[in-house]
Amino acid sequence: QVQLVESGGGLVQAGGSLRLSCAASRSIFSINAMGWYRQGPGKERELVALFSRGGSINYADSVKGRFTISRDNAKSTVYLQMNSLKPEDTAVYYCRAIDAHGFVSWGQGTQVTVSS
Repeated sequence: QVQLVESGGGLVQAGGSLRLSCAASRSIFSINAMGWYRQGPGKERELVALFSRGGSINYADSVKGRFTISRDNAKSTVYLQMNSLKPEDTAVYYCRAIDAHGFVSWGQGTQVTVSS
């Protein structure tokens, strides 16, 4: 399994921006899927943005046009650029990867808090 470490969370005012990073312990070139999920207070964990092996990208409707997922294969890192943040974006953000064997890995999470 691949180990994932998130960073970049913090406290930001509404309308502000943050960039999250997810560093993998090995190459992500052959990873089947990799992306970001979040879990807000009292809510279930939900998909935010996801790369699939075929190259497609999926975004939650609530973040389309505001968040952008990107990847740097050379650094084995996936990013989530979050702009125009809203208080409802407050959550713990988790990185998830599914490797070529179907094993699922999660990072430890990074807290994002958006104040109004």
